[in-house]
Amino acid sequence: MDPKELPSILREDKISEETKKLISSLLSHTDSQGQKLCQYQGCWYYYNTLQGVLNFQRGFKPQDTDIILASYPKSGTTWLKALTVALLERSKNHSSLSDDEHPLLYDNPHGIVPCLEMDLYHESSSPNLSKFSAHRRLFSTHMPLQAMHETLKHSPCKIVYVCRNVKDTLVSWWFFLCSILKIEQSRGVLESLHESFCKGIIYYGPFWEHLLSYWRASLEDPEHVLFMRYEEMKAEPRDQIKRLADFLGCPFTKQEEDSGVVDEVLDLCSLRNLSSLEVNKTGSRNDVDHKFYFRKGEVGDSKNYLTPEMENKIDMIIKEKLQGSGLIF
Repeated sequence: MDPKELPSILREDKISEETKKLISSLLSHTDSQGQKLCQYQGCWYYYNTLQGVLNFQRGFKPQDTDIILASYPKSGTTWLKALTVALLERSKNHSSLSDDEHPLLYDNPHGIVPCLEMDLYHESSSPNLSKFSAHRRLFSTHMPLQAMHETLKHSPCKIVYVCRNVKDTLVSWWFFLCSILKIEQSRGVLESLHESFCKGIIYYGPFWEHLLSYWRASLEDPEHVLFMRYEEMKAEPRDQIKRLADFLGCPFTKQEEDSGVVDEVLDLCSLRNLSSLEVNKTGSRNDVDHKFYFRKGEVGDSKNYLTPEMENKIDMIIKEKLQGSGLIF
């Protein structure tokens, strides 16, 4: 693929001379698709993403009421964004979720909740954030928590992290990467991604370090960091969305629960509904078609693609890396 046709996260066109100099001093790696990665503060980034991380670290000024939705890529990010938007919109307007002007009907969840390092701070350390509500700004990130620690360490802003079983995450990333690179979903690409996941040398990896940074913070500071699991959200959607609403400070009233508002939110944000909306069937963001953000959303779908040997290797690594943390998959 022509470099100019690559999605913005894979290009190298927004890198400053200062960052190029920094990159030359970092550990680097070229993946099996020919994309260049470098390791900064223990995490692997594509070069353009690293520029956004550096800009964020230099320029972001948190507000006390900020909400940051965090995740490893392909872990339920789109769903978490939609749910949070629906909860805050309902709380803000006290209006029906079927309102014809609801933002989820007119924009993709990634357009409503931009990513700090890939959208807002991609090109500048001082972007214009005036369009965000003065009451509660809503952002997202794929950065591990240590990348934000210095910037947020004195802030009471809230962080919601969603994690997903690494095997399903891997398969979802395989489909997504092949889609945005316009390449065949071949076994060879899946096997190379599997190897990269297991080594930890992959975009935003190692996966287990990413996971543990938020898990530990949620145990140490549960008032400000909420740790959610995709599998629990699928198995107990009503309980988990109420837990999210409580954490965000906009709990459901008994009247809302009795009148079915919880189910309305879940229905509005369901994969079935979101993927059927015209705004999510057309258009793109950062050179990625909206439709690529919606696939199956199933738990355990990786069994249809990974061999038992591939599954066992991941299981062994995750068990070893999470040992003693209290986090179990």
